[in-house]
Amino acid sequence: MTSAITVALGERSYDIHVGSGLLSRAGHILRPLLAAPKVFVVTDENIEGLHLEALKESLDDAGLDNHGVVLPAGEQTKSFPHLESLLDAMLEARCERGTTIIAFGGGVIGDLTGFAASVLLRGVPFVQIPTTLLSQVDSSVGGKTGINTRQGKNLVGSFYQPRAVLADIDVLSTLPPRELKAGYAEVVKYGLIDDPAFFDWLETRGVAVVAADAQAGRQAVLTSCRAKARIVAADERESGQRALLNLGHTFAHALEAEGGYGELLLHGEAVSIGMVLAFDLSVAMGLCPAADRDRLVRHLHTVGLPVCLPPLPGGEWSVERLLAHFGKDKKVKDGRVTFVLARGIGQAFLSPDVPAATLKNVLDAAIGRAGVARS
Repeated sequence: MTSAITVALGERSYDIHVGSGLLSRAGHILRPLLAAPKVFVVTDENIEGLHLEALKESLDDAGLDNHGVVLPAGEQTKSFPHLESLLDAMLEARCERGTTIIAFGGGVIGDLTGFAASVLLRGVPFVQIPTTLLSQVDSSVGGKTGINTRQGKNLVGSFYQPRAVLADIDVLSTLPPRELKAGYAEVVKYGLIDDPAFFDWLETRGVAVVAADAQAGRQAVLTSCRAKARIVAADERESGQRALLNLGHTFAHALEAEGGYGELLLHGEAVSIGMVLAFDLSVAMGLCPAADRDRLVRHLHTVGLPVCLPPLPGGEWSVERLLAHFGKDKKVKDGRVTFVLARGIGQAFLSPDVPAATLKNVLDAAIGRAGVARS
């Protein structure tokens, strides 16, 4: 069973297809959307061995001329050198303005490929076929593309919408458990923003989602994509409401940068800790009941997500360095960072007025708990 969710953006509207068996039908689903029967597939080494052959068979069956490139897996691929090599590969394959680029992978591949598509020949169409839970519920939808720099995460990029998103639930069963759990943090986010009933459901079915239960996973992806589609349609370029989707992310990006974008923290793991810190800050400012923060921590712990900073190899976490990373955040305006805070579960809001002393105290406390299994 397949469901389609429309991201309503006028002439640039597109559908998110969610269901099982989509990979085998991808060619026939996409064929009517293409300007020409030619596609260029971008994937990584992990997906190459698991799913690339199935996608190529589907494209061949639909009569689509297809070529592509396989990139290294990992966050380090979202970089200027890999962007240059990807653009070179596209040009060497003689991609034209009617060639559709397919981003076939997780968030790294989707972000990098979308950005490359936005600048190749001043813009060529692209499609997202996300293969991780995180990319299915978040990064593949909404048109945010980009790469990382030495100064921070996603600081170079563009808003560039795909022509379609195909989220095949079946591929989630091949994810390593750590990757699946990391993606689940972005699912929890939607309940925390404005859907307390969804958070209630996750408390009951979240363990099934991270165990790759197909029915629970489908419901989680559908609910998350409906929420994101609604928010993106109302605020495509993040001038207001869409910024709520950054709940926990200001903290998360600082943690990832300080950890070197390596294996210490996957993005979703950093988001998990970041959401706890956002609730810590909300409680410290007298905005949110401590019971709601504790409820969030219990749920994240139950599904196996981190709620405290891990030990930092070769050093110690530093409040000053984390604050310096905040200063490079995309949401900085007039030198001030806008945080996503909460009045409770399902009651997120934007606040540009966070007392510096309170923020420092929250970070001090978090560093004091570093390495603790549960706070």
